[in-house]
Amino acid sequence: MKQIKREEVFGSFKDFLKSKGIELQEGPYAHRIQQGCDLLTDSVNLSQRALTKTKTAVEGSLEQLRQVIHEKTAPKAPAASDPKTTTATSSPPPQAKQAKRTKPVAKKAKPANKRAKR
Repeated sequence: MKQIKREEVFGSFKDFLKSKGIELQEGPYAHRIQQGCDLLTDSVNLSQRALTKTKTAVEGSLEQLRQVIHEKTAPKAPAASDPKTTTATSSPPPQAKQAKRTKPVAKKAKPANKRAKR
């Protein structure tokens, strides 16, 4: 946004009062009103600068958050097919599976589910 000039606010206020039938003349009262307008102008200009800096910082943080979410939720890339790792992780040949088989183990019956104590 554009910076507000110090004389601009006081001039606009003076014109507003004039349109309502009140004319500000030089003196201590008009001087104090001008000081108040200058203070208001400084406050608005500083607030605009702070808002711009904050907006930039928030947008940067939001972009960083989006990136982290994207990295966490993106589908996993398939593992690189390295011949050394594929033999170690592959399943054993069918003959080895048959050699391990024995007669099935009977499962023990589970006790009845009692009410959980609190």
